[in-house]
Amino acid sequence: MTHRFDDATVAAILRHMNDDHRDDNLLIVSAFGPSGAYRTARMTGLDGAGGEWMAQTDAGDEVAVRVDWPGGAITERPEVRREIVALYDEACRRLGVTPRPH
Repeated sequence: MTHRFDDATVAAILRHMNDDHRDDNLLIVSAFGPSGAYRTARMTGLDGAGGEWMAQTDAGDEVAVRVDWPGGAITERPEVRREIVALYDEACRRLGVTPRPH
């Protein structure tokens, strides 16, 4: 069974990602989504198996993108940061973008 984080934890992580890491969200969906051309992306959910984003394509369509955590299933809040950083780093690698220091 996939671990479910409590509502307050999910809300805090989503707020942080969508307020402070908009560009990171776009990099992640661009690297892992079904189409590489997106205008915007926002993180919409997460659980112990992965994260979820809604992205808008260049054509204006909304696309749901789910990405599994690179390190496998997680159960603790601090692990979320580690996994999102790993997704960001892999997205940068796939897209040929120099990652900023963490």
